[in-house]
Amino acid sequence: MTCRHCGTPLKSAFLDLGSAPPSNAYLSEMQLAATEKYYPLRLFVCGNCWLVQSEDYATREDLFTQSYAYFSSFSNSWLAHARRYVSEMISRFGLVADSTVVEIAANDGYLLQYVQQNGIGCYGIEPTQSTAEAARSRGIEILCDFFGSVMGRTLSLQGRSADLIVANNVLAHVQDINDFVAGFTYLLKPNGIATFEFPHLLQMVKNNQFDTAYHEHYSYLSFMTVNRILNKNGLIIFDVQELQTHGGSLRVFAQRKDTGKQVVFPSVAYMINKECREGIATDSFYADFQFHAEKVKNELLSFLRDAKSHGKTICAYGAAAKGNTLLNFCNIRKDLIEFVVDASPHKQGKFLPGSHIPIVAEEKIKEEKPDYILILPWNLKEEITAQLAYVRKWGGLHVLAIPDLQIF
Repeated sequence: MTCRHCGTPLKSAFLDLGSAPPSNAYLSEMQLAATEKYYPLRLFVCGNCWLVQSEDYATREDLFTQSYAYFSSFSNSWLAHARRYVSEMISRFGLVADSTVVEIAANDGYLLQYVQQNGIGCYGIEPTQSTAEAARSRGIEILCDFFGSVMGRTLSLQGRSADLIVANNVLAHVQDINDFVAGFTYLLKPNGIATFEFPHLLQMVKNNQFDTAYHEHYSYLSFMTVNRILNKNGLIIFDVQELQTHGGSLRVFAQRKDTGKQVVFPSVAYMINKECREGIATDSFYADFQFHAEKVKNELLSFLRDAKSHGKTICAYGAAAKGNTLLNFCNIRKDLIEFVVDASPHKQGKFLPGSHIPIVAEEKIKEEKPDYILILPWNLKEEITAQLAYVRKWGGLHVLAIPDLQIF
C-alpha cells in the first residue's frame, strides 16, 4: 500500500480497530438475516507527508450509496453553524446576487438553503441520491455525482465557475484526494475562494477520538498535510481558523496559486508552528493511540457489564457513524444496549450495522425510562443533554465513553 497523496510506501500502523461493516450501512429488519459485508478498519501514517489514511477495502460506491442515511439537517447545532458560515462569507467576500456559490457534498441542502435565502446564486454537488432529493425538495439545484478534476473542468467550460466553493467534512471522504482538490482549481473563478472544513488530526490524537475512524474517512488531516496537498494541486492557503465542531476542526481558506490576490494571514504560519511544536511530523506523536483506544474499550465494557449485572437498563442516543465504530470495536450488542434513539426518521425503524441494535424515536426513552443513556455523538454532548434533561426526573444518567468514561 502506498500513500494516496505522495505515493510513499506505508509502513507505520497508527490504529487497528479490527473489522466492521460500513458505519452508515443501516439495516432493515429483512436484511438482518443476510450476511453483512465487513472490512478491516486500519489506519497508517505516511512517513513522508504525514497523511494518516485508511487501508482501502471499500470503494466510494460501496460506501456512498443511493440510500445513504446521513442527513445533516437533523442537528440544530450544525444548522446554526451553517447559517453563521453563510453570513460570515457574504460579509467577508462581498457575495452578491450574481455571485455563484457551489457546495461539494451538499447533502440535504442544510447549508445552501441559507445561501438561497440571501438571494445568492448557488448549486450543489452530491453523490448520494437520497440526500440530493432532500436538497432538491428545498428548491436547490443538485448535480448528483462524485466531484473531481473532470467535473470541475467541465463545469468551468460550461460557464458555471464559482466565486465560493464550500467543502465541509468531505476532504476526508475522498479516495483520490489529489484529483478531488484539482477539481477546485478548475472550478474556481480567477479570484474565487474555496473553504475546507475537516476534523483536525491534532485533536483526534490529543483527545482520543479514535471513533472518528470509519471506512468513509479515507484520510485524517493535519494542517501541514492539507497545506501540502492543496499546494501540489494548484491552491494556496491564505487563512485558517480553529473551530469547535466535531471535537475540534479546522476551516482553511484557499485561492488559486496562479490568479488569487488574497493576502496570506499570519494564522497560516501560526498553525504550522503549532503542529510542529506538538510533534505531528514525528513517529512518537502517533505511538500510543492504539493503547488509549483499547483502554476506552475495556472501561466501557466493564461499566456496561457491571450495570447490567445490577439490573440497570441502558440505551444509547445518536445512531452516528462514530458510535457504530465504537460499538463494533467493543463488540457491544443488544444484550448490553437495548436500543438507540435517533432524531432522523431516515434511520428510525432500522438497525445499526454490526451490532443490530434497533433505532427508535425519542419517545422510547420516555416510555422505558432507562437508567443510563450512552451518548454516542459526543461532539453534540451539550445539545443532546439539554434535549434529554427530563431523564433526571427518574434519576437517569448520561454516559460518555470518549475521551474516557464519564457518568453524569
